[in-house]
Amino acid sequence: YHYGLKDLVTILFYIFIAIILHAVVQEYILDKINRRLHLSKVKHSKFNESGQLVAFHLTSVIWCLYVVVTEGYISNPRSLWENYPHVYLPFQVKFFYLCQLAYWLHALPELYFQKVRKEEIPRQLRCIALYLVHIAGAYLLNLTRLGLILLLLQYLAEFFFHMARLVYFTDENNEKLFNVWAVVFVVTRLFTLTLYILVIGFGLPRVENQALDPERGNFFSFLFNNILFRMSVLLLVCLFQASVMWRFIHFQLRRWREYWNEQ
Repeated sequence: YHYGLKDLVTILFYIFIAIILHAVVQEYILDKINRRLHLSKVKHSKFNESGQLVAFHLTSVIWCLYVVVTEGYISNPRSLWENYPHVYLPFQVKFFYLCQLAYWLHALPELYFQKVRKEEIPRQLRCIALYLVHIAGAYLLNLTRLGLILLLLQYLAEFFFHMARLVYFTDENNEKLFNVWAVVFVVTRLFTLTLYILVIGFGLPRVENQALDPERGNFFSFLFNNILFRMSVLLLVCLFQASVMWRFIHFQLRRWREYWNEQ
């Protein structure tokens, strides 16, 4: 399988499926828990957001781990760049990417359905846009193998973060999971940056000189796999990861300062 215009119809179908599943999780799980906790309006909104994302991230981590193990991407790291571009995809890889795109696109109308506060909308739009750009970029540039590993790392860190928030809402004195998330976050950032450098900086140059073959579907990957474009992407990735780590460190320092002030 490879990508094409028919993917848009498939994605549209799974957007409706995602909206239905979102409503089921909300009504039969999160709303029942919310009625027992008696949370404030602000916490109620954050609890719903984290509850939905915990379900999604846990499902995605298990699914993604199954795909990368069965396809042998972990046991053979060279497969991340060997025979690039990876134009033809196994069914489970293509299906995973289409479902991921459908989920993050379904999050746009959910901003209206969930009646998200206006001040929260810009933050959520940035998050949705970043996921869509990265997932669609990996899909169109035939970097699906690298994208699977990176999504696995990202979703693992996000799962612990939102799980920690759910626990915190039920017991404000319980912040142990935030410490676990902090460790997982730093480790996943280091692995993410290492993989980018390994694949884009060292792996792809070995398969750089390939002829353009539009019928094969390597147009985007042909434009991408040159030293100027690769180094530009690598520089942007490093700057982005550095900014994420800076915000994380700033957040942790503020938490520790507040903790010592309370003590």
